[in-house]
Amino acid sequence: MKKVFALVCILTISFAKSQNWKTEDQYIQRFAKYAVEEMEKYKIPASITLAQGLLETGGGQSRLAQQGNNHFGIKCKEDWRGKTMKHTDDAPNECFRVYDDPRQSYEDHSIFLATRKYYTKLFDLDMKDYRAWAHGLKKAGYATNPRYAYILIDKIEKYKLYEFDNTSTDQVYYAVLKLYPALNNDAVFMAQMDQNKANSKVTSPTVKATYEQTSYAQYQKNVNKQSETLSAQALLKNILVKNHPNGGMKFFVVPVDTDVATISKKFGISEGKIIKFNELNSNTLKKNDIVFLDKKSSSGNVDTYKAEIGEDMHDISQKFGIKLSKLYSKNRMDEGQQPRVGQVIYLKNKKPRS
Repeated sequence: MKKVFALVCILTISFAKSQNWKTEDQYIQRFAKYAVEEMEKYKIPASITLAQGLLETGGGQSRLAQQGNNHFGIKCKEDWRGKTMKHTDDAPNECFRVYDDPRQSYEDHSIFLATRKYYTKLFDLDMKDYRAWAHGLKKAGYATNPRYAYILIDKIEKYKLYEFDNTSTDQVYYAVLKLYPALNNDAVFMAQMDQNKANSKVTSPTVKATYEQTSYAQYQKNVNKQSETLSAQALLKNILVKNHPNGGMKFFVVPVDTDVATISKKFGISEGKIIKFNELNSNTLKKNDIVFLDKKSSSGNVDTYKAEIGEDMHDISQKFGIKLSKLYSKNRMDEGQQPRVGQVIYLKNKKPRS
């Protein structure tokens, strides 16, 4: 009994420690995986991308990041055809790009650097020389601040972001865990890490496409589409189901973008139940989403939690396995209202009246 009590104390202390992370630490934990993905695709150092994201968003707290998912302050320009928002930057009410999610912002940042002539010389640099990249960005005119390069270098060295220049998408969770060991006690993070490890063991399927009288580009496009479909099917066969620490409910981390119908078919649970269990507003499921295969609880297994960067109430309800309606009620919040970064969210008992 004493051993069990000691273990509970250790887990509680570790969780409390993790909740004292600064907003910039939370940003790194949440978006490092995107920076590494972009490094593999476009050969831009992950440390540089993350440092720019940290700086541009103020650790994820900028209006552009929170309302427009714009993490790099990229303005509309003449070639942008997507959604936009007005924001005062160098001048009042400038036009900025709006993205559906942060991952799109990260990829657009990579494309922005890779396709504009001002930045071509950057790609001649050593991908692991973050200092040269920081000075190269400043020289190419990315920012007007004369200390821009030194600010990026300071962030990279302060948070050891160079660690991400030496990792890969199948190892990025281990790199995050190395910097933040207390995440070892975060059930959702560990489930994501385990699923990512399982994903890395899935071999890419061989595509045998029938050649048709069409252009090579169209033929290659068809091959790539078939390959993506087969890869997604292989990943979905490799889902790891876990037991949530809040009552042992079965849940898993979505390994690849999919939909409720696919999950329903795989687990033999009706689409309606999956939607109800997870309080979903659509049939779409994104990579790294948490999906429950059982009813969520009416209460949490810890007392409180501080809302982190980019989290809404549904994210928190999924993280702790609590029904969303109960979470709103406990915190005396209106349905649809979202928490501020750092706001204390009550998980067990009702929030005291102020």
